[in-house]
Amino acid sequence: MPSRVALRGSYRQHSPKAIKIGRPAINERLEVTLVLRRKQDAPHPWDLDMYLSHDELTALHGADPQDIDAVERFCFERHFSIVHLDAGARTVVVSGSFGDVTSAFGADVELHRLDARTYRSRRGHLYVPEELAGRVIAVLGLDTRPPARSSKQFQPREGSTGSYTPRQLAGLYNFPANATGNQQTIALIELGGGYRSGDLQHYWKQLGLKNVKISAVSVNGAVNKATGDPSGADSEVALDIEVAGGIAPGAKLAVYFAPNTDQGFLNAINAAIHDRVRKPSIISISWGGPEDRWTRQALDVFNQAFHDAALMGITVFCAAGDAGSSDGEADDKPHVDFPASSPWVVACGGTTLIAEGGKIARETSWNNDTRSATGGGISTFFPAPAYQAQAGIPRSTVRPNFAGRGVPDVAASADPQVGYFVIVGGTAGVAGGTSASAPLWAGLTALINEELGYRAGFLNPLLYGTVMQHKALNDIATGTNGAYSTKQGWDACTGLGSPNGQAILDAIRKAHEESK
Repeated sequence: MPSRVALRGSYRQHSPKAIKIGRPAINERLEVTLVLRRKQDAPHPWDLDMYLSHDELTALHGADPQDIDAVERFCFERHFSIVHLDAGARTVVVSGSFGDVTSAFGADVELHRLDARTYRSRRGHLYVPEELAGRVIAVLGLDTRPPARSSKQFQPREGSTGSYTPRQLAGLYNFPANATGNQQTIALIELGGGYRSGDLQHYWKQLGLKNVKISAVSVNGAVNKATGDPSGADSEVALDIEVAGGIAPGAKLAVYFAPNTDQGFLNAINAAIHDRVRKPSIISISWGGPEDRWTRQALDVFNQAFHDAALMGITVFCAAGDAGSSDGEADDKPHVDFPASSPWVVACGGTTLIAEGGKIARETSWNNDTRSATGGGISTFFPAPAYQAQAGIPRSTVRPNFAGRGVPDVAASADPQVGYFVIVGGTAGVAGGTSASAPLWAGLTALINEELGYRAGFLNPLLYGTVMQHKALNDIATGTNGAYSTKQGWDACTGLGSPNGQAILDAIRKAHEESK
């Protein structure tokens, strides 16, 4: 047998709560995604004179043609089919029988059942042949456990009383009044559910808006499939669309539907980043899971994808989670949510906002109880990025000798008790969670991009630099999320604070003019 090498970061264990029900049929067809290394190391976006085009990213930092050739030979020798190859995203989707694929990668895979869901689960390392060692840095798709959950909470309620519409929040947060997000495309990543055009048309009419332009994009066979159940994933999809579209009605919304697996999630993110037709300038992600539940290989390649987005001037917003500092884990330790913990995204926390007379009367860290509170904390995987060097990020209590990336970066209204007016499955209600904060910030960025006439792009250094210096954020200094408390400046509940939209635009414009 040819020599094989263990794939770094691929080790997994079965869930102790799951029940083994057998193994997949040996002839069952499956697809896996091979992720290849970069041709050369990627720079910091701020070291570039201009953001990269798709072609430039592929030529400079895509997959090496020799690595692609090696993968093609590997597939030919094992009679695998190449379903899709993207040199820019450095991914090759490969199809083969269950028996052949698991044998090729030394995978120990079983069928498990947990919470009425059946999925493939693997344990141990994956292995690649010597000729692919160092070339292939991740193999995703053998394990189909859902890695992410949506960060939303929904309750039916007649009318919009006791909640805010996106238009009302745009006013409270002083968003640029004359912009609509024209010429911008916001990508929304969805790992389940769907939307109904009738719901959206009714919603836009309620807000006094014309119909927002929306397209559904299928990834790995997943499609816009609304169930009509407001308590399920449909409410996440509706919340994302209605908040982003309500804030930036002139923007186009592209909704990328993918399976809730690490493979589907990555493929959806890459589909948005490398979409040469819709060309999103902003991505909003309301799905995630505790950082330590991901494999190291997945953390690495997702992070590289977000780095690609930053190099292309695509701003990515991720919800920080809705279960407080524990992120829903039961070990009494703090955890942060991924992908919010990636240093290449803007992590969005949540607040409780109370308005009086059309103005913000008070705003605190959202914390109704330990199961309903903004996420946030310190990464135990990603080191603190340079832009957080002066932010006073504390050391993690879980990994005390490690200076980790602090989450979140910013915040916005998220408390579901005074949440967002939404319509889903024909039902009016109130939704909240940090998955409302992320599309709100995405909509604001569409307005900012329109006003600037160019992409604001990778925002994080600006947020911790010029924007903070110009006091263009509402500093939140009251409340907790469990293990962490708010304070002046950055904190692990609300980051740097909630937005003052026009002030953020002015600060970014000034920074750009000064850099000329």
